[in-house]
Amino acid sequence: MADKRDYYDVLGLGKDASEDEVKKAYRKLARQYHPDVNKASDAETKFKEVKEAYDVLSDGQQRARYDQYGHMDPNQGMGGGFGGGGDFGGGLGDIFDMFFGGGGGRRDPNAPQRGSDLQYTMTIEFKEAVFGKESDITIPRTETCDTCFGSGAKPGTKPDTCNVCKGSGQQEFVQNTPLGQMRNRRPCSHCSGTGKIIKEKCNTCSGAGKVKKQRKIHVRIPGGVDDGAQLRMTGEGEGGHRGGPAGDLYIIIRVKPHDFFVRENDDILCEIPLTFTQAALGDEIEIPTLSEKVKLKIPAGTQTGTFFRLKGKGVPRLRGTGQGDQHVRVIVVTPSKLSDEQKDLLRQFSSHDGAHTHEQEQSFFDRMKRAFRGD
Repeated sequence: MADKRDYYDVLGLGKDASEDEVKKAYRKLARQYHPDVNKASDAETKFKEVKEAYDVLSDGQQRARYDQYGHMDPNQGMGGGFGGGGDFGGGLGDIFDMFFGGGGGRRDPNAPQRGSDLQYTMTIEFKEAVFGKESDITIPRTETCDTCFGSGAKPGTKPDTCNVCKGSGQQEFVQNTPLGQMRNRRPCSHCSGTGKIIKEKCNTCSGAGKVKKQRKIHVRIPGGVDDGAQLRMTGEGEGGHRGGPAGDLYIIIRVKPHDFFVRENDDILCEIPLTFTQAALGDEIEIPTLSEKVKLKIPAGTQTGTFFRLKGKGVPRLRGTGQGDQHVRVIVVTPSKLSDEQKDLLRQFSSHDGAHTHEQEQSFFDRMKRAFRGD
């Protein structure tokens, strides 16, 4: 046994370490060397070494014998010593139970279990997303059987404890390997891991304890939700098992596009056409918003692509107060069909405005030339 490391050294502890210190050191090292996490070639060997050291030092009687005899405990026989030569005890399941709240013990197959979560996709109109809506939806979900109240047994009877696993829901198997005995636990094949045998099954759920139902749920969608938003309805998912709580329902929102408005965060964008005359002389036009029509003053000489802001005419803020704005982009539309009279008027306008237009064009081309020259 000279090649075996001292168990206290394996865990990095002194011989006066408390039970909590032993457990804390084991958790840290087991996480570090677990083969599913650590891909090093010697990780599994170190993991087994840590597990063996913990099995001994966490047990009061074994620790006392180890402190007295070391690895050559006469009560363990000449070949085995402490730890059974690589025995994993309760298997990896017990280790994960310890990490995630199981305290290192077996899971109770009859303990309450939370139901599964459900997901439902709901498509709504653009303005419904902006202002919110209430609606009823119908979802299929599993619920506790009203006849047997989840036991799976016929009314007036009750499940029996499984005589194979004695109600534990697990069977233990021992294998002899070159590294020693390996003990593994699996769900009991006789009771499918439930720990119970139902001799007289409920006629409604056929012993499952659950039934499928179409459940109508009232949904309130708050104003300001956007496409892809996720609403959580606590307790509206699948029913729990053995008295456990129900899961949650997650509603995924899909928003239909609008013919006129485009949303950008909490703001609304739109485009409004202007005639040449309106852009040149100015005008007051009527603009549609999400809730009403408002007047917008167009200054004389407005250029195509100019933006105007309608403050507070956007989307209500989902988190916070107030609303976004509406941004209006004006597009000057060139007429495609003109009467002879209109053409004459435009020619007259052009002849009167030619000098000014020529100056503007010259100025524009001069700026382009300077840009290309790098001036």
